[in-house]
Amino acid sequence: SHSEWIKFAIFALIVRPKKKKLQMSKHITEEQRYAISMMLQIPMSKKAIAEAIGVDKSTVYREIKRNCDARSGSYSMELAQRKADRRKQQKHRKEVLTPAMRKRIIKLLKKGFSPEQIVGRSRLEGIAMVSHETIYRWIWEDKRRGGKLHKYLRRQGRRYAKRGSKNAGRGFIPGRVDIDERPEIVELKERFGDLEIDTIIGKNHKGAILTINDRATSRVWIRKLSGKEAIPVAKIAVWALRKVKNLIHTITADNGKEFAKHEEIAQKLEIKFYFCKPYHSWERGANENTNGLIRQYIPKGKDFSEVTNKQIKWIENKLNNRPRKRLGYLTPNEKFKQIINQNSVAFAS
Repeated sequence: SHSEWIKFAIFALIVRPKKKKLQMSKHITEEQRYAISMMLQIPMSKKAIAEAIGVDKSTVYREIKRNCDARSGSYSMELAQRKADRRKQQKHRKEVLTPAMRKRIIKLLKKGFSPEQIVGRSRLEGIAMVSHETIYRWIWEDKRRGGKLHKYLRRQGRRYAKRGSKNAGRGFIPGRVDIDERPEIVELKERFGDLEIDTIIGKNHKGAILTINDRATSRVWIRKLSGKEAIPVAKIAVWALRKVKNLIHTITADNGKEFAKHEEIAQKLEIKFYFCKPYHSWERGANENTNGLIRQYIPKGKDFSEVTNKQIKWIENKLNNRPRKRLGYLTPNEKFKQIINQNSVAFAS
């Protein structure tokens, strides 16, 4: 009954984990799927559902979007669970790594692809390939035999300090608009032009790099900064985005003082500018991920003043032409063209 659904939702809200645990898991359990199904019938907002079951709201958006019944158009927990069970079964199949596969794996590892990207891109192109788990096992076996394939893997789990300390560069920002005011459509990651912006600081605070990400396509703009102050940051951001100005809707930043001139950026690009809650870096997940990828090419301890604009452009090109799992193993540039073409067709019709 309706009252039972409400009781269930209230119970879920009472026992939900603390907010800092929201970034722990991106996988939905069978119990959570049941809860989502019940709460949608109350109805509850996707944001409230995410808080109730203890996951990030983007995880709930994706879960609902991917598992809607074709006839009714509503979320189907049965469909979602069948897909999850099928994925589990596929993980346990025995696989044979052929010489052709080994050759392709080595070639793509040298290009900077991860095992997941090698598998996803191969299947997208219709090329036979084993699972990423099998590739990892082969790489570690190679290491035990004295091989060097493991050196092509990106290091996982490392943290890089961006501003020297947790509280550095933080303070009151005039005219700040909180992320809670941002339109819900931004969470869907379906349209081009909802961006995230950040800076990476070099060794001993020498030099800085500006990174801008599109949430839908993962396309990135990387620029060397002449200074970490708000005025040069605003100037470079506007210049970097000038060619796509008419396609941009929003920009989201952290609370660093380098974004104090956000109103100038918003005015010149004619967009809305939002700020994450303090120390909620997961609210800019795409940007945080890209900063980690950049560190593959510019390691921690590097003086950014020694990095040339040509090197920065090379890194940007590399990242925009590397396939991404969340894009169905299209590259950011391919996804960008796909969305622009779809919008052009829709506009013409």
